[in-house]
Amino acid sequence: MRPLIAALAASLLALGVPLAVAPQASAATGVSAVADALQKSPVYVDPAAGTGLTSADVADLTKTIKDADKPVMVAVLPGGFPTQGLFNDLRTKTGIVGVYGVRLGDAFDARADHTVMSNQAVRNLTASVQGEPVKQQLDDFVDTAVRTAKGSAPSSWGVDNGDGGVPVGALVGVGGALVVGGAGAYALVRRNRRRREEEQRAALEKLRVVVDEDITAFGEELDRLDFHPAEAGADDAMRADYERALDAYEQAKRYMAAAARPEDVRGVTQALEDGRFSLALLAARREGRELPERRPPCFFDPRHGPSVQDAAWTPAGGAPREVPVCAADAARLADGGEPLVRTVDAGAGERRPYYDAGPAYGPWAGGYFGGGMLPGLLVGTVLGSMMASPAYAADYGAGYGDFGGGSGYDGGDYSGADFDSSDFGGDFGGGGDFGGGGGGGDFGGGF
Repeated sequence: MRPLIAALAASLLALGVPLAVAPQASAATGVSAVADALQKSPVYVDPAAGTGLTSADVADLTKTIKDADKPVMVAVLPGGFPTQGLFNDLRTKTGIVGVYGVRLGDAFDARADHTVMSNQAVRNLTASVQGEPVKQQLDDFVDTAVRTAKGSAPSSWGVDNGDGGVPVGALVGVGGALVVGGAGAYALVRRNRRRREEEQRAALEKLRVVVDEDITAFGEELDRLDFHPAEAGADDAMRADYERALDAYEQAKRYMAAAARPEDVRGVTQALEDGRFSLALLAARREGRELPERRPPCFFDPRHGPSVQDAAWTPAGGAPREVPVCAADAARLADGGEPLVRTVDAGAGERRPYYDAGPAYGPWAGGYFGGGMLPGLLVGTVLGSMMASPAYAADYGAGYGDFGGGSGYDGGDYSGADFDSSDFGGDFGGGGDFGGGGGGGDFGGGF
């Protein structure tokens, strides 16, 4: 409905009707009060924070965010404010898809929905402003965030819920002119969302078959494994590898049972990849071999296990590229043969290689290979071409291995509690830890 709201605002301005700005909220007593304030305005400063920020400073920050039309929010809170689950709770109660920066006492941290700003970008941005004075820190954070964030600001920041002196007749006249178009636009939005939901359900059912095969295959590997933690020669490292493999198997089953959208499958295949690497480590320890390096699974079928090298391969009608392969497929390619490729249901009873079977298999491949690897591996394939197209980004979300773009919500949308909680997890302070070290100073270790 944002276009309708924008049209209404433009019409009111054309009539000379001023639009009131929501006033700054009063002091927060908890996360709910902070969330309520951020729903009305992008900047909230608790009077108890004692930062020395002036009303002009707050107005400047607010103007920067609103002028950029980006879903960036900043809260300044007193040092004693509870930090347990702060970001997750704040995102749930605010319900806005966006970037959240929090200055708490002398510490600063941030989180964001990954559809608005990548987790790595959030970490880099947070680390870059650590230790700065409060005004400079917030100015620098906001200036960079509005340049990086995707999406638009929520409409609630620019609309006054009261009459604010606005002539009722003007509102009625403009509103009446828009009501028919508004009803049509709303119906169109609902139809499009239903279509996406139906596509996602169908894609998840396709993926369920493939992932169940993967989970079963890994379970059979564990059954065939001739290892017992108490056997002669077993050491703590071997037992740890074995436990990680068992945990990965159970985790994959839990994740798949709980999967509600196609993108949820990524966690399943990530767990299976972790489990197979643990088995590779266990095998090397038992045989007295050098431990293998961490490599992606075999490109042709991740059930083959971790790859051992990169090999040249050219898909039909495509360009040559290097792909990670298992030892058996490397030998086949070296002998001029064909690799054993994983085939999946491509519709109408036809089975095709997964990379030529349609966009539904993006999340499955993304979990095994990670978003960063897929463009080079899939270039020239049906899946790669679809995922690189504007149509795929519109229907399924931008990014390799990302299906649905965060449940179909864009930056600035109100999603309520429907978001990826991993984007907002961790202790307060973790976002400022750059490169795994203590880049956040006092704040890097959390509270």
